[in-house]
Amino acid sequence: MILERASNPQFVSNTYLVADGDGGQAFFVDAGGPVQPLIDAATRLDLRPTHVLLTHHHYDHVCDVAVLLERWPELLVLAGERERELLRDSGALGEAGERVDVLDPDEVLRLGALEVRSLPTPGHTAGMLSFVLGGEAAVGAGAVFTGDTLFKDSVGGVRAPGHSTYADLRGSIMDRLMKLPPDTVIYPGHAEQSTVAREWEQNPFIRVWRGLDPEGSQPCTALEEPATLVLLGADYDGGTKAWVRWQDGSDDIVPGSRVTTVT
Repeated sequence: MILERASNPQFVSNTYLVADGDGGQAFFVDAGGPVQPLIDAATRLDLRPTHVLLTHHHYDHVCDVAVLLERWPELLVLAGERERELLRDSGALGEAGERVDVLDPDEVLRLGALEVRSLPTPGHTAGMLSFVLGGEAAVGAGAVFTGDTLFKDSVGGVRAPGHSTYADLRGSIMDRLMKLPPDTVIYPGHAEQSTVAREWEQNPFIRVWRGLDPEGSQPCTALEEPATLVLLGADYDGGTKAWVRWQDGSDDIVPGSRVTTVT
């Protein structure tokens, strides 16, 4: 199996090129740019890209879709139904937005000697898809591309455009991603890779959800509203991510920069 990654220096967002081997069929996961290094790699390895799989509609994950379509006009661009609607409504892709087709939940694509299953992981966005990689060419237990649902040592926020809920995010991580084999490699939408086993043991949010570490109780102001700071953890970009509980008892995951503790 071949896996190449390009990271956007502005957004720290990842684009992946995956293939079953030299000269084989290939696909992209997201297209946040810069994609030219991946185009060069596909040419060097004599790959045949056929698909672009989009985890969600945010600009930092789709801004170079048109560049890929210019190089390979026959590419199929697929996203969840809600994400496709948001892409078309936003106009972020221009004419390329009309090229996005729907990938159904739990649909399996057979791409050469690889298989890709679309795993619904809502929270950060309502139609977020993760992509579970398997098949005879996959390495070990395979891999999962988690978009902005799960990162190394952190989780996605639920206040971004098109978001759903904290309950959705927690369910996506604990009931779906953490149920994958422990040695599954996690390729997130931002920053560095991890594994299911590592995040199960070391991710601060997951540790609290498992009951291994206690919830915090520090009063705070979050998004200019009174709340309780349950957890302040590191985020992929060097900042922080905060789990807060509002006065009505509901929970949220918000940027740590928008939280001030009250003494």
